[in-house]
Amino acid sequence: MIKTKAPLLGWAFNDVLNELHQLVFSGVPGESDPFELTQLEREYIAYVLACYYQCGRCLEFHERAVDVERRKEKLPAWKWKEELVNATLFLRLDGQKLSALEWHQWLKAWSVFTKRIHSRHPGLACYIAYAIGIARHDKNLMDHVFDSISKSIEDDSRLKGIIRDIDGVVIFMKAATSKNRSDPTIISHLKSRGIEAV
Repeated sequence: MIKTKAPLLGWAFNDVLNELHQLVFSGVPGESDPFELTQLEREYIAYVLACYYQCGRCLEFHERAVDVERRKEKLPAWKWKEELVNATLFLRLDGQKLSALEWHQWLKAWSVFTKRIHSRHPGLACYIAYAIGIARHDKNLMDHVFDSISKSIEDDSRLKGIIRDIDGVVIFMKAATSKNRSDPTIISHLKSRGIEAV
């Protein structure tokens, strides 16, 4: 019999995190609202959030997930990782800390940049930017991006679903990236006292 060590936060917490992942990415029959964003779109958003939060385990997981979805959809080659990392670089800049002149210039540069992503996957750059806006509670960014998303989506229920899907990914990723990034440090701290964390 193989003995499995319990995770630091316990099996119940891991089960809840796994269930949240399922609700956000694949859905649970009878429990999940229908998705408006595709699985690939949600995985792209998760990848950018993993990059933004600098969580290596999450980056690996969601990179694989994007690759799987892209193969399923038989999509043409695209340097999606490079473009999404570039988007993350753009979105690291907090518009609330910029002067009006700088913010205006940032908006112009962002608009030019997003056309590259839009040509490959319409709407994706705005979905990613809205997710980062939620993650750091950047009202300027959220206001700007919501206006763009809203203008491109006529149906109110679809718009609500898209925002719900983005928000769900952000909520999951903030919890998952925090846990995945901090576990090694916590385990190291406990070990320094001779305490086995798992």
